[in-house]
Amino acid sequence: MAASDVVNHEDETGEKKNTDRSVKVICLGDSAVGKSKLVERFLMDGYKPQQLSTYALTLFQYKTLVDGTDVRVDFWDTAGQERFSSMHPSYYHQAHSCLLVFDITRKVTYKNLAKWYKELRDYRENIPCIVIANKIDVDYNVTQKSFNFPKKHGLPFYFVSASDGTNVVKAFKEAIALAVQYKENSTDFVDEVLRELENFDDLNLNQDGFDSDKKSSDEEGKT
Repeated sequence: MAASDVVNHEDETGEKKNTDRSVKVICLGDSAVGKSKLVERFLMDGYKPQQLSTYALTLFQYKTLVDGTDVRVDFWDTAGQERFSSMHPSYYHQAHSCLLVFDITRKVTYKNLAKWYKELRDYRENIPCIVIANKIDVDYNVTQKSFNFPKKHGLPFYFVSASDGTNVVKAFKEAIALAVQYKENSTDFVDEVLRELENFDDLNLNQDGFDSDKKSSDEEGKT
């Protein structure tokens, strides 16, 4: 994948914490539905209403607490790749939850949810997915309408606005919580293998540290 931008953010306490867990949350949807602006709205104090042209992956890192445990959240933004009508498989790799976004002012972005959802399930069959109807500040009456897609697939659904912040924090907090829950309880074979490899690496690091300390002590005893 092309070079990426990485933006780091601490949680609302402003304190640096030791991260014990990490999850990956991906954003999907048509170009210009407001995916980047939603992430920025959640992470940053101010909202900058300008359209930036980006061509590579943007990774936003966020640290927070979930059930009293430090968690690092990696928000992956498509950053323009969706213009090619599909994402590179690596975008889905090890994702733990998904925010599927459409623009209430453009019907085609709602119709295309089915395409994005199918691609998501091709790569990540069981991860939690939240559907987001963005830009409700343009017409709040849209919140009185019923949308069949999330009901059909049994997905959580939020009316949000990146412009005024409506429901942004609530939707993102649920995405984080679902990601953590999925990672802890996943029965996905690939995820299980990856967890075992992580544990094996940790064991090797601890063992190497023990052997190194023991070797140093032995050498000191000989002098």
